[in-house]
Amino acid sequence: MSTQIVSPFGTATLVDLLPGVLTALGVAGEQSRLALDLPPRVAVLLIDGLGSQLLAAHARHAPCLSELTPVPAALSAVFPSTTAASLTSLGTGLPPGVHGVLGLTMRRPDGGLLSALHWDAKEVDPLAWQPHRTAFERAAGAGVTAHAVGPRRFRGSGLNEAAFRGATPVGADSPGELAAATVQVLATGRAPALVYAYHGDLDATGHREGCRSLAWRLQLEHVDRLVEQIVAGLVPGTALLVTADHGMVDVPAADRIDTDLRPELLAGVELLAGEPRARYVHTVPGAAADVLAVWREVLGPEWLVCSREEAVGWGWFGQTVADPNPARIGDVLAVSGGSGAVVSSSTEPVMSRLVGMHGGLTDAELSVPLLLAIR
Repeated sequence: MSTQIVSPFGTATLVDLLPGVLTALGVAGEQSRLALDLPPRVAVLLIDGLGSQLLAAHARHAPCLSELTPVPAALSAVFPSTTAASLTSLGTGLPPGVHGVLGLTMRRPDGGLLSALHWDAKEVDPLAWQPHRTAFERAAGAGVTAHAVGPRRFRGSGLNEAAFRGATPVGADSPGELAAATVQVLATGRAPALVYAYHGDLDATGHREGCRSLAWRLQLEHVDRLVEQIVAGLVPGTALLVTADHGMVDVPAADRIDTDLRPELLAGVELLAGEPRARYVHTVPGAAADVLAVWREVLGPEWLVCSREEAVGWGWFGQTVADPNPARIGDVLAVSGGSGAVVSSSTEPVMSRLVGMHGGLTDAELSVPLLLAIR
């Protein structure tokens, strides 16, 4: 079996960010590893897919980002290092084992598959799936004005309700709208104020073209211009924190294992969930041990294939995995420690063709920036 991959919770994570901001804004009772000294109006801009390693490798394409102050030296995404889990940890200040949004796709109580990014709130109640108060609800309860700026298509989605309920939504579909709305709400809102803003084009470009591509580097330049515009719009008594939900790695065709071509991987499997670099394998009763053995043999030493109990015990999801969340984790987990992916081209044709991927526990996927501009 592969060497155990350690939990991301040995350092500050996205779980700590908003509680740290709320503490700086005077909200009592928040718990965070981050000690932040901030003015009374703060914007948090999340750039989807902007891993620390990628930013460092392409700093010349991002001069504004590179000049911002890093705080602290290290910040980690959560496991799995994917948007749904990280955004919910950011929005709630809770690890995935507690809030229960445990990946891109998750097993529903009825045995079906919930896609977190295409979550119809009418079919699966986000309040039932994620019942804990968000940081925005806690902020509003303490007198902090809270807004969430982002694409209008996400308004009312299950993921937005699970992660960001309590924030007043502000629609922004283009980078210009996002920059303008962020600085305007930040400048005019009643203090203390928290503004969350989301930009997703860098991640989308990396998925389609790869994070080593010219398209990704040019998209990073657009992201840098967005940040520059927001920084330029800051007024006295405001600050901008820039972070990300995960990094990314490119997955070569030779490193993809397709379950359509390796049917032994599906023997004894009831449902395949998660995503290509962090698979949840739900097995039929009594088959977990056999499935675990087959997956270890087929995937090889660059993969960590383990049981649910092992992953929980190692703290991958935080110190606690609260009921009913264990059932949302596969009986068997397969996590890439290299550049590999397990795809299913017949049932996941779009995801199987992606060039850039994430979800695993490598530094390239987990390490995210936390950068500050203050007026």
